[in-house]
Amino acid sequence: MAASLRYLNQRYAAPYAQVKGVLTDIGTEELAHLEMISAILYQLTRNLTMEQIKESGFDTYFVDHTTGIYPIAASGAPFTASYFQSKGDPITDLVEDLAAEQKARTTYDNILRLTDDPDVRDPIKFLREREIVHFQRFGEAKRTNLHKTIPVISSR
Repeated sequence: MAASLRYLNQRYAAPYAQVKGVLTDIGTEELAHLEMISAILYQLTRNLTMEQIKESGFDTYFVDHTTGIYPIAASGAPFTASYFQSKGDPITDLVEDLAAEQKARTTYDNILRLTDDPDVRDPIKFLREREIVHFQRFGEAKRTNLHKTIPVISSR
């Protein structure tokens, strides 16, 4: 969710149509990633018994949300807008985007270390591959002539 909001908001300050296009394309794709993760989570939790819910530690989540999908980190912190950045400076934003894609890849790597279920692993592997492609596309966007569009602000 943070990635899609980040990219779809950053595109307004992007000085070139190519960079706006990359941000729009990837921001839209990230919404599809959110849908895939939500579907996996729902499929994994929809038929849990009360005993499984208690044993797995899912009970605190269940009290507030039953098995509904609610944007919350593995740590238990709920999603807030502070999870995404949009500075308005295209170089700053693209560097943030590069880091965000690497963090997402690492998260998928960690999920893959924790599960052997092919119904989870296969879509996670796909999503991981897409994060690598996003990283590459942001790198290409950053290599445009952005440095020529950033005004130098004098302290005088």
